[in-house]
Amino acid sequence: MRNTYFLICLLFSLMVSSQNGAPAAPYYNSFNWSLTGQNLKNALAAKITSTHTNLLTYTPGIWEASKITDLDPADATNTNVLLIYGFSNNMCPASTSDDNDHRRRNKDSNGGSATCQWNREHVYAKSLGTPALDDDATTSSGVSDAGEDAHHLRAADVQRNANRGNRKFAAGTGNSGNMGADWYPGDEWKGDVARMMMYMYLRYPTQCLPINVGTGATVVGDTNMIQLFLQWNAEDPVSQYEDNRNTYHDSNGTYAQGNRNPFIDNPYLATMIWGGTPAQNRWPFLSNDQFEALDRATVYPNPSNNNTITVSSEVNMDEIQVINLNGQLIQLIKNPESNQKSTTIANLPQGFYLLKLTSGNAVTTKKVIIN
Repeated sequence: MRNTYFLICLLFSLMVSSQNGAPAAPYYNSFNWSLTGQNLKNALAAKITSTHTNLLTYTPGIWEASKITDLDPADATNTNVLLIYGFSNNMCPASTSDDNDHRRRNKDSNGGSATCQWNREHVYAKSLGTPALDDDATTSSGVSDAGEDAHHLRAADVQRNANRGNRKFAAGTGNSGNMGADWYPGDEWKGDVARMMMYMYLRYPTQCLPINVGTGATVVGDTNMIQLFLQWNAEDPVSQYEDNRNTYHDSNGTYAQGNRNPFIDNPYLATMIWGGTPAQNRWPFLSNDQFEALDRATVYPNPSNNNTITVSSEVNMDEIQVINLNGQLIQLIKNPESNQKSTTIANLPQGFYLLKLTSGNAVTTKKVIIN
């Protein structure tokens, strides 16, 4: 058994290591990595949908998949699963199989008891879908889809799962817990949550909108995506645990779905689609220099008292969009000025605006006040 576990770990290690530096082969072979923005989003959505060939049942499919994908990488005994939202406390009795916390649990201690068992957490809460996710629904294949998609179903302590319920995700810090009427997943898990919600949005584009499951301002150009998930994706890099889950589902395993979560493979893909603070870039051929340079662009004066602002950047700008708080496009400036690195925008009425700056693959957003 120990030799078998060693071989599995070695295989995972070899497969996962290939994700740092290059896209997973053969999964991404022939994919067009020159795409950006909405075009990249659509292409990735088509990829993960067409390769989702094994629709798992909720029972026993998801149970069995979780016992493989959610194993603690630090556990050499291949015994324990990690529990999303987990953090140290002293509620569960210590033993050879259960930590005295909500972070790790024996993989066979699954069930519905509130006393030191784990169950399946729908990270995209079922009731928040449009329509609601239903893990009991059936399709022509005999199983449902979003409610039984293993990429967002995680092992969770029964009580922590109940505490979260269907609360929306919100900004916070430290351990997981309530943020008023909302829920913070914890510093260790916020990046996992963000990447799962991005995957669900691409895989189920009308049913699993990020805006329905998270709080805060939306992204300019895509009012279904919230800035909070982009922030978490950048702040919390991919873990070995996430890589192991992703690698299994792109394998010949009995409970493997056949598709991957691209945002685990490379969080920077979210930056290429929605902009914002550049996230971890695991593939050097996707340079982030342009994003970082554009993010340093300046807007002055800000606030402006004469209905005029100047936008200046280190890189040439291809496009500037001026958008009001209602999401309406007020001005569209393509290839501004001859040098394209600085442009003046005049005749702006009093109000609050968002400037969406585009340069090649890079997109960033600036806030502007006109007094």
